[in-house]
Amino acid sequence: MGNTPHGDGLSLASLSAHSHTSPSEQVKRTREKIGLGLVLYQEGDRVWVYNRADVPLFINSPTLDGGLHTRAHFIVHKLPPGHILNIFDYDKARLYQKLPVHPDLLHEGPIDQNAVRISFVKGWGPNYHRQVITECPCWLEILLVPAR
Repeated sequence: MGNTPHGDGLSLASLSAHSHTSPSEQVKRTREKIGLGLVLYQEGDRVWVYNRADVPLFINSPTLDGGLHTRAHFIVHKLPPGHILNIFDYDKARLYQKLPVHPDLLHEGPIDQNAVRISFVKGWGPNYHRQVITECPCWLEILLVPAR
């Protein structure tokens, strides 16, 4: 698809090509901030993200923070433009799935041990004005399914 580094991936431009309406000004401003977006790639049992955007990414992943059995699950990591971060480790995820979910996290609703949440520009959580990712203007949740 267009605007992706090697022609494979997902581009916001390709999504809007199927829309019957033109994007609003707010959508256009958001796309401008996202710029080139991000690149996800897998190397062995690890998934990495490269921030190609002109703005920081804010990332939350169970394998970055000790899994869902700890309160540390709420740590949101800031990734500046041009930086790379290992955001998911399948080996750790397999270990964490054997542990119970921390009781303080149950109020969040269903939690997927293989989910990585990424927000463009704005962070969320206890250290931010926005408490949950759905309050951020532009975010994604990526489900990383382990190989069977």
